[in-house]
Amino acid sequence: MFDWNDLRHFLAVARHGSTLAAAKSLHVSQSTVHRRLVELERRIGRPVMIRHATGYRLTEFGVELRPLAEQVEQAVASFERHLIAANDTPAGSIRVTCPESIGYRLIRSTLIEQFHSRYPGLRVELVMSDHFLDLAKGEADIAIRAGVTNEVALVGRKIADVPWALYGSRAYLERHGRIERVEDVAHHALIEFDGDIKDHHAAKWLRSIAPSARVVARSNTVPGLLMSVKSGAGLAPLPMPLAAKEEDLECMLGPLPGLYSPIYLLTHPELRQMPRIRSFFDFIGAEIDQVRAVLINGK
Repeated sequence: MFDWNDLRHFLAVARHGSTLAAAKSLHVSQSTVHRRLVELERRIGRPVMIRHATGYRLTEFGVELRPLAEQVEQAVASFERHLIAANDTPAGSIRVTCPESIGYRLIRSTLIEQFHSRYPGLRVELVMSDHFLDLAKGEADIAIRAGVTNEVALVGRKIADVPWALYGSRAYLERHGRIERVEDVAHHALIEFDGDIKDHHAAKWLRSIAPSARVVARSNTVPGLLMSVKSGAGLAPLPMPLAAKEEDLECMLGPLPGLYSPIYLLTHPELRQMPRIRSFFDFIGAEIDQVRAVLINGK
């Protein structure tokens, strides 16, 4: 009647509202997405999408199909995880997603090299992004995430607490002077958190102490915040292990009491006992002191 790939493309368009955005999310061409939609509609004999000026929207029938297609998606993902878990040999690749700021610290350390030496049949592939990949859909195997996680479907452990401080460039300092009190922040130019990190606890702290301050730039990644602060445009809270490596940055306030990022090592429950996933968790547990040094001190 139809194949699962048709439903996968249908769900991508339903979620993103356009064939171009759906194509990017699936890493295929826009024409492939369009062809799959046409094929799905041909096979079921009814339209599921209506094209309009700004993209696509679901027909009434498409709205009815979407939750059913999502059930199929979840079943396929569960089936694939079960097949992978059935292999009891710790071999293959492990896709580990993490924020760019954490990825840089891991790459500079010897941790990944040590893991490869201990498990020569395994290879870690770091997927560095401040956008959360969906482990339930197989977009990654393991996530290293900063901040309080609300993903109840994942299991894991906290592996570090990273302190944050308020930073500015030396050039900014020369023009505007040092900050002596938290209250002074309201009178300075700020770099604001945006996108996937807009609800980060550091972003909430900044808004709470200076709700009316002048915002001169926004960034949706921590490295973007860092570069904006280095440019001299304004101030922003940054993780201390990352900012401390920058010679042209000055710590204005900090470490800030209560302002830290808990770092979690997470995976999907159905993947947790897979040999290759278990091997990575066991390695992190055995080397936890070194892991914390890398994440907190960048060493």
